[in-house]
Amino acid sequence: MLVIVAPGQGAQTPGFLTPWLEDPRFAARFDWLATVAGLDLAHYGTQADEATIRDTRIAQPLLVATGLVAALDLFPHPADAFARIGAVAGHSVGELTAAAGARAITAEQAMVLVRERGAAMARAAESTPTGMTAVLGGDRDDVLATLERHGLTAANDNGPGQVVAAGTTAQLEALAADPPAKARLVPLSVAGAFHTSHMAPAVDRLKTLALSVSTHDPRTPVISNRDGQVVHDGRDVVRRIVGQVSTPVRWDLCLETMSDLGVTGIIEMPPAGTLTGIARRALKGVETFALKTPDQLDDARAFADKHGEASLIETSPTWRMVVSPAKGTFHLDPAAAGALDLAPDSALGEVASLRDRTTVTAAHGGQVVEWLVEDGDLVSPGQPLLRLHPRAGS
Repeated sequence: MLVIVAPGQGAQTPGFLTPWLEDPRFAARFDWLATVAGLDLAHYGTQADEATIRDTRIAQPLLVATGLVAALDLFPHPADAFARIGAVAGHSVGELTAAAGARAITAEQAMVLVRERGAAMARAAESTPTGMTAVLGGDRDDVLATLERHGLTAANDNGPGQVVAAGTTAQLEALAADPPAKARLVPLSVAGAFHTSHMAPAVDRLKTLALSVSTHDPRTPVISNRDGQVVHDGRDVVRRIVGQVSTPVRWDLCLETMSDLGVTGIIEMPPAGTLTGIARRALKGVETFALKTPDQLDDARAFADKHGEASLIETSPTWRMVVSPAKGTFHLDPAAAGALDLAPDSALGEVASLRDRTTVTAAHGGQVVEWLVEDGDLVSPGQPLLRLHPRAGS
């Protein structure tokens, strides 16, 4: 199985876009998305210095536009992509790239949202001196306990030995003076404490904008970085994108879900390298491909051919599929078991794992055509549970 991932803020480097813009078709598509964002992204990706592109207002739109246009270069015919990609995921702002790539939202909607996301997060960061520090190594329980002691948030949990602490400048200074045992601290060059309660004002702004975003159920399963669950409801994809601005990124749980899905290959969209590096450490035996420059495109397509297989999700408009959000045991709701027709947001049951229990709902409702699992069955992330005939207009 092939998974496509999109990096978050911090992956950008000065001039990384230069070789991509040498292709007139890439340049034209990129200019269109830059126009939607109202920013000279070509300048920022080719000529701007490191300090300039570190600005949240610039970095976030730059990353999303690059990932989306590079995906079109990798898969010139989108139908070919959907026949190969098993799932998509994005780290932090990369989740907007993933959502648009999976067709839950349009590329233009993604650019408007990321422009406003970056601006709102920058304003929130300016209100209080905050920052982020990577905590590398150390015992996980000791690291988390130390962060809690200093009032810090584990804003990014990226897998074994890599947690990013976020909070006020004073809290980070206290951490530096009293670090976890056997851990190395690396202060990050970011504008604020992203993915913490300090970003709450940005959530309010995005929540208002999201009311006008039209969504579709994604053509490819989206792995949410909020909790690693597989999401197959376009409205839920957008809700999660809004909420994750002030909640931690659980990339460790995304990696766990990829493993549950049976991933064999991961391609990271440009500017690539960060997420494939994490995957090599966390997912032993899984092949990775960091797409950094356009001269790698042929090799990347060969990699996709090697690992690609179609998603289990049926995308025909005749049917609507409800899928499992996670691995576990499916417990059927008795009311749903005997129903011939389900109202929107009807509870179908729960998926129980050792960690938690997740309620599964029929977001759009519809006529029950076929149950694909039984009460007590073990299910995997993204596994179809129920086939519905859509209601008129749903």
